[in-house]
Amino acid sequence: MKKIRRLLNWLAIALLIASIVTELRKPKSERTWHGKLMGFVPYDLRLPNFARARATFWDPDNPNALVPTLFGVGWSVNLAAVYDALRAGE
Repeated sequence: MKKIRRLLNWLAIALLIASIVTELRKPKSERTWHGKLMGFVPYDLRLPNFARARATFWDPDNPNALVPTLFGVGWSVNLAAVYDALRAGE
């Protein structure tokens, strides 16, 4: 289990570095600091704010439980979608 956790940590670090390198390779005027790696893994390196935090963690209009993360690389959980799914299962 320890080896798997270490491997996942190294993978997360590698993805973070890849997202930074991706942005730094763009001309300064084209850097958005958010996008997707390999067309699949989302990243967002912009400073978080309340509006984006709310849209990430509680978006009742989005049925997806996994959404692009607020900050960093990967996904976060849309609690509104989870709540709706649990309520529908009652």
